[in-house]
Amino acid sequence: MSAPTTTALPHARGAAPEPGAAAVDDLRALEAESVHVIREVAAEFENPVLLFSGGKDSIVLLRLAEKAFRPSPVPFPVLHVDTGHNFDEVLEFRDRRVREGGLRLLVASVQASIDAGRVREDGPGSSRNRLQTRTLLDALAEGRFDAAFGGARRDEERARAKERVFSVRDAAGQWDPRHQRPEPWSLYNGRIHPGEQVRVFPLSNWTELDVWRYVALEELDLPSIYFAHERDVVERDGMLLAVTDLTPARPGERVQRLRVRYRTVGDLTVTGAVRSEATDVQAVLAELGTATVSERGATRADDRTSAAAMEDRKREGYF
Repeated sequence: MSAPTTTALPHARGAAPEPGAAAVDDLRALEAESVHVIREVAAEFENPVLLFSGGKDSIVLLRLAEKAFRPSPVPFPVLHVDTGHNFDEVLEFRDRRVREGGLRLLVASVQASIDAGRVREDGPGSSRNRLQTRTLLDALAEGRFDAAFGGARRDEERARAKERVFSVRDAAGQWDPRHQRPEPWSLYNGRIHPGEQVRVFPLSNWTELDVWRYVALEELDLPSIYFAHERDVVERDGMLLAVTDLTPARPGERVQRLRVRYRTVGDLTVTGAVRSEATDVQAVLAELGTATVSERGATRADDRTSAAAMEDRKREGYF
């Protein structure tokens, strides 16, 4: 897939001033809670792994893991479940961030799962979001990982809001929302039976706005796709989809070159852009202050088709 043409974008670092003292206190409290969760997992489990896609939430999660163990390096690898339908900017960022952080990157390929007959693709250019589940479960089993960190937040949509911070999955990697463990006073039960695993969500209590405020506070780098740039798009199913080799314009669709940015990144066949003039973190924060729809609800086609779409995938083993 050829890289899309974009305008030159300012670097995220230093683009926004630090928030006020009260907001900083709130962010540091969230940071402390997340660092505590990460250290608990390192203490209770034998072989954790951190899911890292190069998206904003996993970038914040990785920074928190680095803070949890400084001055020592992060003691576990990072894993990317690669759909093969990625935005080029995000893959470039992923590789650079891993290299600069001296991290060990594991890549689990959905295409390899298709080639091996583990999953079946609906057709060229179809979403591979659901296919990720089998690839993820195989990677966790192969690595014998008993705990996997993810960057999911409860504010994303209703199925994620049902998650606990420590989310136990059965021996088949499946999730049952009716059998969630209580977590009073932030006490986490890490006991699992042989074959079970735990998905851990240190950002559970964060919001999209918290994530962006933390990006500003910590001066974190982000892929350029999160900021306004020019891109060829078509309007499809109420979303602006990038025109690429995987997502060409259909007969009757009008290709428009618009200034857009992405609130979330994932399988490009079902991830839409939003019109935007926000070229730095401060401008993104201003935009989010007026947003009335969650990022997944606004820009993920497969999450909008059914209110139960995400919950169905999570029951099967998806993050």
